Amino acid sequence: MSNMVLMQGNEACVEGALKAGMKFYAGYPISPASEIAEISSVKLPKVGGKFIQMEDEIGGAAAMVGASLAGLKSMTATSGPGFSLKQEVIGYASMAEVPCVIVDVMRGGPSTGLPTSVSQGDVMQSIWGTHGDHPVIVIAPTSVSTIYELTIKAFNYSEKYRVPVILLMDEVIAHMRESVHLKDDIEIINRKSPENIKDFKAYEFTEDLIPPMGVIGKGYKSHVTGLNHDEYGYPSNSTEVSQQLITRLLDKINKNKRDIVLFHTVNTEKCNKLLLSFGSVSRVCKELVLNGDLEDTGLFVPYTLWPFPDEELMRIVNNNNIEKVYVPELNAGQLIYEVQRIVGKKAEVIGLNKYCGEIFKPEEIVKFVRGEK
Repeated sequence: MSNMVLMQGNEACVEGALKAGMKFYAGYPISPASEIAEISSVKLPKVGGKFIQMEDEIGGAAAMVGASLAGLKSMTATSGPGFSLKQEVIGYASMAEVPCVIVDVMRGGPSTGLPTSVSQGDVMQSIWGTHGDHPVIVIAPTSVSTIYELTIKAFNYSEKYRVPVILLMDEVIAHMRESVHLKDDIEIINRKSPENIKDFKAYEFTEDLIPPMGVIGKGYKSHVTGLNHDEYGYPSNSTEVSQQLITRLLDKINKNKRDIVLFHTVNTEKCNKLLLSFGSVSRVCKELVLNGDLEDTGLFVPYTLWPFPDEELMRIVNNNNIEKVYVPELNAGQLIYEVQRIVGKKAEVIGLNKYCGEIFKPEEIVKFVRGEK
């Protein structure tokens, strides 16, 4: 069963979050993400949830983490400048293994930049923004319908792997309106609960690398810290404990890549050139490939920017003996470095960049692939 409705991208994000079980939202108004907060403030109380506007972006992220520790599925949303401020808390959530979803609706930068114009300039910040080796999952929708579906995925990944998940949207898809199937038959995942209180270890080294999560205030003896810690959550300076902890944090993502990575392909069965793009740019590329404006050209769209679907991309490159991969981005070149790392020895990777606050025109990408000036 499903309902077909016309809605804005930011609205679809809230609908997806509510479907996934969001019960807490904390944030601070910022363009072009403000509608997410506005709609959440209206809809959350109707389902028994809580909305709070904090004094700043850092407070919004911190409140989100606190609510998640208390057992509520939690989210915050922002844009580039606010996302920069949230990085410290994202690092804390990574170390303390707190499930949460952070939406970043990208706009022109740096600094306050172009507050209401499109950009894809936060790719590196979403993956590497906080310090240290930390686990994180980054998902980039391409349409209003995928915003709805991937917001649910973001919550599912967050709960399943106990990590912050970043939903990386750009202004175009956040503000466009499209028809969306609000599906009912979508899997919803909840965090793993401990079997008993007495022998509970907050960060137990389990076979699947993901410790059960006790709800603070429900009788579990929990100690939460951003310091390196042992299985009980208490700080430790032991090199052995630290090595084991960070390895587990990274492995719970790296060893589950096949379960996590999401991507979409068009015309990649037989092609000798490949376009690789994400977000709103992939929409332009998809139309060109489907309409035959670019001969012998396929399209690879990574929904998961981190971990990146490297094996899946390499399989397409190898199967088609592709010599050139084109990467158009609304930035000065960010995702291209990951593509070069993966296929650089097999194919030439060529970037097309635009960062003036305007989306690519179809003819710009056609000329790019054809090598015309």
